[in-house]
Amino acid sequence: MKEYIDRLNKAFDNRVRLGIMSALAANESLDFNRLKELLDLTDGNLASHLKALEKESYITFEKSFVDRKPKTTYSISKAGKAAFEDHINALEAIIKNQIQ
Repeated sequence: MKEYIDRLNKAFDNRVRLGIMSALAANESLDFNRLKELLDLTDGNLASHLKALEKESYITFEKSFVDRKPKTTYSISKAGKAAFEDHINALEAIIKNQIQ
């Protein structure tokens, strides 16, 4: 079981970052307001967790303007997708190991 626990990614330990990655894995992209709504977070809380994931290069963002208002859209990166899938696979292996 230790081998699976060692595969867990600390970047996804936090429930908010796990939620962000889950939402982005299930969608091609989501804008800041949609993520905030889905995860029921404040602007500051979401921004700090997005910044942590950006720092790891697990997500990418694109800034644009819609009706003169700034809009930031986030997507999961290739590295982020691979890291998140490995994390999820490790969790599944831990659960299966516990059941057997």
